[in-house]
Amino acid sequence: MTDSIEPSTSTSDPNSNSTPTPTILLHPRREPFEHGLLPIQKLIFTDPVQALTQLKEKLSSSLALRVGSAALADALQISSDHARLILDTLSSVLHSESDPLVTARPEDVDSIGADLRDLVLFLYIQSYKRLLPRSHKDSAAVADVWPSTSAFDGYLSALSPLQLVRSNTRRFMPSLADEEAHQLSYLQKHLANILSLLSEPVEGEGEESMILTMKGFEHLGFLIHFGDKGSEGVPLSQAAPFFANSDPDMPAVPVLASQVHDWLLEIIAASLEHVSEKNSAKESGSPSSSDQDIAMSDASPGSAKASQSASSSFFIEGVSKSSYVKQASDLKNSSVKAVRVEHCERVHVILASKRVCIVNCRECIFFLGVNQRPLIVGDNHKLQVAPYNTFYSQLEEHMTEVGIDATINRWHEPLALGVIDPHDSLSHPAGVADAQTESAACLDPDQFTNFLIPNWFEGEPIKSTGNNPFPLPDLYFTSQQRNKKNLGEIQQILREAPLEENRKRELSCALHIYFKDWLYASGNIRQLYCLLGD
Repeated sequence: MTDSIEPSTSTSDPNSNSTPTPTILLHPRREPFEHGLLPIQKLIFTDPVQALTQLKEKLSSSLALRVGSAALADALQISSDHARLILDTLSSVLHSESDPLVTARPEDVDSIGADLRDLVLFLYIQSYKRLLPRSHKDSAAVADVWPSTSAFDGYLSALSPLQLVRSNTRRFMPSLADEEAHQLSYLQKHLANILSLLSEPVEGEGEESMILTMKGFEHLGFLIHFGDKGSEGVPLSQAAPFFANSDPDMPAVPVLASQVHDWLLEIIAASLEHVSEKNSAKESGSPSSSDQDIAMSDASPGSAKASQSASSSFFIEGVSKSSYVKQASDLKNSSVKAVRVEHCERVHVILASKRVCIVNCRECIFFLGVNQRPLIVGDNHKLQVAPYNTFYSQLEEHMTEVGIDATINRWHEPLALGVIDPHDSLSHPAGVADAQTESAACLDPDQFTNFLIPNWFEGEPIKSTGNNPFPLPDLYFTSQQRNKKNLGEIQQILREAPLEENRKRELSCALHIYFKDWLYASGNIRQLYCLLGD
């Protein structure tokens, strides 16, 4: 979304029962809804308000109001692995860069813990159901989606991710505007519950017994923001007439939760209407310049497409028989902390990130430099993981910006969760939700190779990174050194071979033929085509 209005400068009495007229637009934060949902059945409560209120009371005994994984595992009766996964995931999607959990070293996460208010909001939205794909005008095309519901197994189809690309079904997936409207509707429906979890009781009856402090109100920033730049937009407390004119040297006066509820409901309604108007304009043939949807074309070497949403989420789609490169300057106002890879088949992915989530992929290899355990969910087959295998001149600078520690790489500790994601709005057979997805195997060290990133951009300033900052495990390092030694010995034998010139030419020709055959057989020929194309 690109349209926003400056925050109100109203000086209305915060104790008045009148509801201020909304003068700003509200947007849901995409991060918690896209990267913060975990397919753990125990996190989806039948009565989330009652369950989380009890959880709050149980965990609020700490004066610091911060929760470590041990206390969380005990309170929710979940495994220590799942409790740590909650804290790691929350740290990747938090709205406040100043929160100590965001900057915590992996070994300090448990001792620092999560803010209890952010934690209960994170757990509450685990009940969120994602928007279903748009209906197809041609009923015969319904089966042409992977994965899709099936009359036989309820959740899988025979089509692969590559067939998903070729069937051009991306156009039937919800647009960013559709998803924003869906998230706004969810917030509208659950706002009273969300505010009750952030409110504090005082003496009184009914609505008069719950108040919201400015600090409690600011934790809504986990779910919403005003303006279009997320955390860089309008601060929540400055957008609200209840707190906008507060004396910075004095604690702000708490307000009734019911008053905040009524004010936000009006803004959400206005924001929904704004999204609806933009969708109507698009459908009538006047597409908005801010719309970032991609109409996928058939898979081809040049079909890779990318888009960036207004909230700085970046999407890369349709990569087939090609490599895709983006410069740091292309990712405006972005910091890559959590990466989601889904619906990929026979793709090599190289990434350095705090966190990666792999969903519905087949026969892929992931070369990872990650501080958190790789999360694997959905219907996956024959995945392999390997250590990070490349570098570029600004890599360490970019890693420092987002807090990635090169001394900690958990690439070899994938955490496999359920085959079925309970956040999808689909019905599934009984018992299937408890099935665990297929995990990933470690790549054979003898198959490990380094990936060289060419210097496409001459004149690029020289930075500090001169080699792979992630240390290679001993098995991979030994294999790499052995291959390097074998190559050196072969090169020396060829140089010293007592052959006549015509025999040397024949040998050279034979080596080229075998090398070409290997390029085609291994699929590496596409990398040469990419270099030639650039």
